[in-house]
Amino acid sequence: MKKNIILDTDSYKLSHFKQYPPGTEQVFSYIESRGGKFESTVFFGLQKALIELNQNFPTWDDFAEAKSLTSAHGVPFNEQGWRELIELGYFPLEIRAVSEGKVIPTKNVLVTVVNTDPKFYWLTSYLETSLLRAVWYPTTVATLSFECKKIIQRYMQATCDSIEGLAFKLHDFGARGVSSEESAGIGGAAHLVNFMGTDTLSAIRCTREYYDAGVCGFSIPATEHSTITSWGRDQELEAYRNVLEQFPTGLLACVSDSYDIFNAVSTLWGEQLKAEVLKRDGVLVIRPDSGDPEDILPILLETLAERFGYRENSKGYKVLNDKVRLIQGDGVSLSSIGRILEMMTAKGWSSENIAFGMGGGLLQQLNRDTQKFAMKNSAIKINGAWHDVYKDPVTDHGKRSKKGILDLQNGKTVRISPEQLFAERQHSQLQIVYRNGELVNKLNFQQIRDNAAQSI
Repeated sequence: MKKNIILDTDSYKLSHFKQYPPGTEQVFSYIESRGGKFESTVFFGLQKALIELNQNFPTWDDFAEAKSLTSAHGVPFNEQGWRELIELGYFPLEIRAVSEGKVIPTKNVLVTVVNTDPKFYWLTSYLETSLLRAVWYPTTVATLSFECKKIIQRYMQATCDSIEGLAFKLHDFGARGVSSEESAGIGGAAHLVNFMGTDTLSAIRCTREYYDAGVCGFSIPATEHSTITSWGRDQELEAYRNVLEQFPTGLLACVSDSYDIFNAVSTLWGEQLKAEVLKRDGVLVIRPDSGDPEDILPILLETLAERFGYRENSKGYKVLNDKVRLIQGDGVSLSSIGRILEMMTAKGWSSENIAFGMGGGLLQQLNRDTQKFAMKNSAIKINGAWHDVYKDPVTDHGKRSKKGILDLQNGKTVRISPEQLFAERQHSQLQIVYRNGELVNKLNFQQIRDNAAQSI
């Protein structure tokens, strides 16, 4: 379905051009995380949305479709406004935003939007639906991924000789668990801000198209249950032997719980295929895929240590033979990662022995309320004079909105004067990213990664 920007909004917004005070010239709005699960957010995703905003500038065919649909739908159509916009040929907006990848405390402005032409006062809030959606989802995924990275790094610093390999400790398994390929691409790209392991190819395509990335995510050959069980239970050993022969070098992941994970590790891998594993020029990564990992992983670690050997690192933690490792990809969440690593630490195992794969918990099991995202109008210019705009519901003061023309300076939201609205701001953390149809201050993906890495 071709995108029609005129219709990429909530129905009720079509009537809003009639509802502003007479003489309205400009509407100033902002986007923020009002709090939520995490105290800070990793800002990401706006550049993609702005590129697509220009790519989908409304045409006369879009105008005709919108006029026909809204009439039947029961809401008014701003025919004059959209005619004038199409004739103008660009969106008369100035959008400022935090640099993508930056980690910003919640309850602060991340994006500001204001119209630059008084005829289009209605446009700022009209685009709320698309702009807010474009920001909250990738920012929330990037934030969750970032929080996982902080936990993993903390345990690696405590139990490993180095944190080399941190970028591959959380692998994105989420492509099949989201609502659309577009969500997989956007959410998967957000994860890649923090890590380099992914099975979500759409994420790599997204970063290449919108953020000038090369191939910024990587994977390895890996089995699934169908490729193992297709051999039959009696041929499980041959199924494993086959993958060793097919992939004689490099990292190789093999799901091993199609029948009996304990037998697979102790007998099939640990005895009958031990010689092949040890002589292989690479690492076998064994994946359990069911049961409670806090119960199962200690048994598997001890079994692998018994069968393949282990060493103690400089910090006194056990590290398996370099030919074998584990990856936990079932039931993984922010909290379970912490529990698993705490359990391993308590039992004397280095975090080096394990990686994680995260699917629905990474890309799907979150929503706009995870970080309480909102876009609100905070100032309006009427007949040449600016006025504060805000709400403060008596039933929920947590939804109190900010007042005035806003900026972000030194990590805090501040009010600025109308004279500063379009001026250069020496101490501002909000840079102009869009002005009158032009994208400015574009970032490539490595710059975004560097921004996030500075805060880890």
